[in-house]
This record gives sequence, structure tokens and C-alpha cells, in this order.
Amino acid sequence: MTVQTLQDLLAEGVEGRGVLVRSDLNVPLDDNGQITDPGRIIASVPTIQALVEAGAKVVVMAHLGRPKGEPDAKFSLAPVAAKLAELLGRNVQLAGDVVGYDALSRSEGLTDGDVLLLENVRFDARETSKDDAERAKLAAAYVELVGDDGAFVSDGFGVVHRKQASVYDVAQVLPHYAGTLVAAEVEVLRKLTEDPARPYAVVLGGSKVSDKLAVIEALAPKVDTLVIGGGMCFTFLAAQGLSVGTSLLQAEMIDTCKSLLERFGDVLHLPVDIVAADKFAPDADSKTVASTEIPEGWMGLDIGPESVSRFAALLTEAQTVFWNGPMGVFEFEQFAAGTRGVAEAIVTATGKGAFTVVGGGDSAAAVRTLGLPDDGFSHISTGGGASLEYLEGKELPGISVLEG
Repeated sequence: MTVQTLQDLLAEGVEGRGVLVRSDLNVPLDDNGQITDPGRIIASVPTIQALVEAGAKVVVMAHLGRPKGEPDAKFSLAPVAAKLAELLGRNVQLAGDVVGYDALSRSEGLTDGDVLLLENVRFDARETSKDDAERAKLAAAYVELVGDDGAFVSDGFGVVHRKQASVYDVAQVLPHYAGTLVAAEVEVLRKLTEDPARPYAVVLGGSKVSDKLAVIEALAPKVDTLVIGGGMCFTFLAAQGLSVGTSLLQAEMIDTCKSLLERFGDVLHLPVDIVAADKFAPDADSKTVASTEIPEGWMGLDIGPESVSRFAALLTEAQTVFWNGPMGVFEFEQFAAGTRGVAEAIVTATGKGAFTVVGGGDSAAAVRTLGLPDDGFSHISTGGGASLEYLEGKELPGISVLEG
């Protein structure tokens, strides 16, 4: 079924109408509450800007972090409101609550082209409730902020895999549309799953095999190359009978990794060398060793140069690449070479005409932290979790409701 998009809503006309927009503004903050990576806010601007320019009264819903269903100052969207205002070049009001007196009074005072950001929607426990009735009550309160002739635009791709009030239930009540960001993300994922150009390579990193097990199971039979790096590679190495020192290890997943290696050994590619350290610290003593020779008491914090070379040989010849998860602790400079090397190989593939996708999360952060060019990749996703669940074949509630 065809999903209605922002362009359809703009064609209908939004001047003077209230429009609820679910954005993903869940950006990282430092200890002083300063935004360290505004990428998701930047990605949210085109949809909001288009509505503002068309004369809508825009009410933005978003979350930050994981507050426990009640107000918590450290998770306030105040710094986000300031950054959004800077990017839009206009005032952005921040409501003092989610759907309470301040949100309602501010929404009633909006004029055409105004923007109101509700306080963190997860300050209301109903937002993430498993009780359909509770979420529906909150959704009704959201709708009250824009009135009966309002509309809903889903533009928070990072949350479309969640059945939450501001993502799923609001769309049950209001006319609903996919924002610019969500529409683009879904189109990219379809290109990855519907007859992708080959060779097709997937790069998976991150800390835990359990986090990526379902996507490995789903993709291994469909791709030509599946590269494993990051902390999760050590459980695979242990499954081969190797000692991994004090490296991150999920002992309960060793048998699962043995099975994966037996079934997909021709597709799975593991590091052949490791940058090991005597402690987890940016100033740790380190040395490069073969994957078969990680010293006792040492931990692997990055893949080694020979692994980078082997992985790069595969990736630069691929026609489709999906990357999710760093190869090492890229936040520490001496353990960033593996992630940088793999990313640069993907950039090379892009330059040769490949369709390349960075699957959000830490991978997208690595692109910015390591100073890699955004245009070195065909697409940088804003939602790693949603991307993975789509590739696993799961239904995304926030997308399915737009189709209904």
C-alpha cells in the first residue's frame, strides 16, 4: 500500500493547521549538558522547515535518553530546542511539560509558521506503556494540541520500530504522512532488500553478538560477504577454540557462533590480527598480534592492519555495502585505525559506483568523529535499530501504521 508523504500533505495545504511531527532528536550530551553530535537534529530540519514555510502551526514530539516515565532535568530537551532554533533560524518554544497546562496553552497561542517543541515525551509513562489503552489516552492528548483538523507527520526513523504513543497511536487518530527523513530511509532499506546489486557486503561491529544475532541469521544466506569486527568478533574467535584474553566475550553465545561458522563459513570473515591492550584506556600499552596469539591478561580493542587490508579488498569490490557497528574503540585514537580503514574502504567503493549505507548509531558517530566525508557514503541512516530490525524481516510498527 502506498504511504502518503509530506509532499502529499503540503499539496493538500497546511496553512493555519496544526501539525504534529514526531522527530528523532535523541542526541548525545556531555557531562555539562552540551550536545556532542547534532546529526539527528540537523536531519530533522527539512521536514519542520517545509511545514513552517507552508504556514503550519508545528508541534514537535521527541524524546531524549531513557527517563523513567517522569520529569528528569538531565533529560530535558532544552539544549535541543536551542539548537533546533539555531538551525531553523527562528524561535522554538519549549513546553514545560508533555501534554499538560503549559503545552496546551502554548499550542493554543501558536500562529502560522510557529514551532513548539514538547518536553521529552518519555517524561510521561504512557508514552512507552505496553497498555494500548494508556497509550491511546496520551495520543488523544497529543491530538488535542493540534485540533480536529490537524495532521501527523512521522519523521523520527530512529523510533519507528517502537509501538509508542507518539509514533504509532497518534497515527491511528490523525491523517498521517511520512516525513522527508522517514520516506528516504524506507526507500534506502528497500534498495538493500529488493534485488541489491552484487557483490553485496555487510559489515557488522559493536559489542555483543546477541545484539546482531538476528540480522546475521537473516543476512548471511543473502549476502556475498559478511565481515565481523568490534567486540563481538571475540566470541566468534572463542568459538574457533582461540584464547581471547580479557577481551569482551559472551560465553553463552559461543555455541551459537560455532553453529553460524559451520553454516556460513564461506560468507563470514573474521579478523586475522588484533590490536591488544593491557587495559581499557586511551593511554593503554598496546601491540598488534595475530588473532591466534592474544596474550593472557590483554584485551582486544581494535582489528589489526592485516584484517583491515583483507576486509578492504572485499569491500572495495562490492556493489552494495551495509555497515553497522565500529571495528574497535574508535573513541580512543590509538584504537580507531580499524574503523577508519574499513570506513575508507567503503568510501572507495562509493566512489566506484557502489550503493553504500551507514546503519546509524555508533557507525554514524564514527563517520563524524573520524572526520570522514558524509558524501563518501550513499546514505547515513539516523536509526540503527530500526534499520537492523527491517533487515531482519521484522515489521516496524511506525511504518506499518502509515500504510494502514
